[in-house]
Amino acid sequence: MAIKIVPKDEMVNAVGTKYEPGEWIVVSQDRINTFADCTEDHQFIHLDEEKAAKTPFGGTIAHGFLTLSLLSKMVEGNGVMPENTMMGINYGFDKVRFLTPVRAGKRVRANVTITDVDRKDDNRFLIKQSISVEIEGEQNPALIAEWLTMVVAG
Repeated sequence: MAIKIVPKDEMVNAVGTKYEPGEWIVVSQDRINTFADCTEDHQFIHLDEEKAAKTPFGGTIAHGFLTLSLLSKMVEGNGVMPENTMMGINYGFDKVRFLTPVRAGKRVRANVTITDVDRKDDNRFLIKQSISVEIEGEQNPALIAEWLTMVVAG
């Protein structure tokens, strides 16, 4: 699915829309290391392959917040937007659960469904998306979330 533009009065009809899963994103050790430096979260489970190999995870894992932060990229180019959209603003999350650690080198992608559209006024829409981040080759998702975006149209 690409970005679908609809008349403002039809935005509520977007509830139930499922996006096509996006491209796979590699969660490399370099990406994990860079995220650790940016956030100053240098816990060994993310960075020290030798020590991490001795844990139940069997190796280094991505920060949960790294996986969460990749959502912007994972949903890029997908969605339903009202005509004359000016911008979308990250409004927060109603729910986030980290279910399965993402091992360094694994690939992830998002499965997304629009679960609610709340029209705030003529030009603002609060969109809730149900997200499940799939890990290639794994049965359980890395995370599930309910992500809120405020879309402002002109």
